[in-house]
Amino acid sequence: MTRPATDKTPCLSEAQRLAWLRLIRSENVGPTTFRDLLNHTGSAEQALQLLPELSRRGGKKSYRLCSTEDAEAELDAHHRMGARLIALGEPEYPPHLRHIDGPPPLLSVKGGSLTARPKTLAIVGARNASFSGRKLSGLFARDLGAADFVIASGLARGIDAAAHEAALPTGTLAVFAGGIDVLYPNDHDRLLAAILHHGGAAISEMPFGWKPRGRDFPRRNRLISGVSLGVIVIEAAKKSGSLHTARFALEQNRDIFAVPGSPLDPRSEGANGLIRQGAALVRNAEDVLEGLGGRIEPVLPFDHDFSEPEKDLFSSAQEPDDTLRTKIISALGPTPVDLDELIRFSGAPPRMIHIILLELELAGRLERHRGNKISLLL
Repeated sequence: MTRPATDKTPCLSEAQRLAWLRLIRSENVGPTTFRDLLNHTGSAEQALQLLPELSRRGGKKSYRLCSTEDAEAELDAHHRMGARLIALGEPEYPPHLRHIDGPPPLLSVKGGSLTARPKTLAIVGARNASFSGRKLSGLFARDLGAADFVIASGLARGIDAAAHEAALPTGTLAVFAGGIDVLYPNDHDRLLAAILHHGGAAISEMPFGWKPRGRDFPRRNRLISGVSLGVIVIEAAKKSGSLHTARFALEQNRDIFAVPGSPLDPRSEGANGLIRQGAALVRNAEDVLEGLGGRIEPVLPFDHDFSEPEKDLFSSAQEPDDTLRTKIISALGPTPVDLDELIRFSGAPPRMIHIILLELELAGRLERHRGNKISLLL
C-alpha cells in the first residue's frame, strides 16, 4: 500500500536538494545508479566526493561532475518559471510512481498538486488519430474525469491532445520527454496553458532546457504508466510508442485496457494486438471502472525509499580488490547476463559485486537491461 503523505513525511533540506540535483545531473548517473550510490555512500554529498574515484576504478580517466553553479542555475530557472523540484519520498511525489523500477529521484513539476487526488489513469494512442479515435479519447477522458480520475498523457498530437482537452475541467497531467521548459510539440502552448489554468500539472525528469531525443520518449512513457493505475490504448499502430507505454504498464503491474478498432485500419493493429495478448477490451469508461473493480491502488511490487542514512555505509564496507574486479570484467561481455548468476559465479559478497558494477557504470562501460540483466560495453 502507498504510505499517505503526512506532516511528518521528511523533506530534503535545501543543501540536500542541491546535492541530489548535482548527483542526478552528473555523468552516467541515472535513477538506478543514483539509488545505488546513496545505498553505498549514505548521502548525495558523500557520493559526489567519491564519484571521480569510483569512475577511475571503472576505467575512466576523467569524470564530469555537475557543478554547484550549474545546479543552482537550474534551481533558479525553475523558480523563475514557477516550477519546483520534488524529491522521491516527499509528500507531493506521485504516490504510485515511487513503486516503479528506477523511479526518478527528482521530478520537475509545474502546476497543481500531484497528490491532491490519488486516482490517475493514462490515455495514449496514435498521433495521426482518426476523427472517431479522437472522439473516443475525449469521451473516455470526460467520463473518467467525472468519476474523479486524473487523466495522464504525453501532450502529443491526436489521442493525447484529445484526452487532455476533455479532462481540463476535472484534472489532467502532461508528462514531458524534454525539460519542463521545453514544450513538444511547440504548437501545444495553448493546450499546456489551459491545463495549468485549470489546476492540472506538467512533470519531467529531464534537465531544465533539455530538448527531447527519440530515446527520451520511452523514458517519458514509463512515467505515464508509472503515475497511473492503468493505461488505456486507443488507436496504436504496430510499432507505436503507445505500445511501449503498455509494455511498461505490464512490467509495473498496471492494468492495460485497449479499445478495439477495424482490422483494416493500421492504426488499430497495436491495440487489437494487445487484446489478443490479454489486455482488457473496453468500449467506454464503464468498462474501465468495472475492470478496476473500485481499486485506487495498483498492485505495487516496489517501494523505493531514497533516504539518507546518517552513517557512511560505503566507508565501513570491505573494498573489492583488483583480482575480483578482473574476474567480474572477464565474465562480462556484450551478451546480457543475469546479475544474480554473476554474483553466484563470483563467490564474493553481493555488496562487493555491486560496487564493481557501480564503478563500471560510472565509467560508461556497463549497460543495464530489463530482467535484471547487465552487459559490458566494449
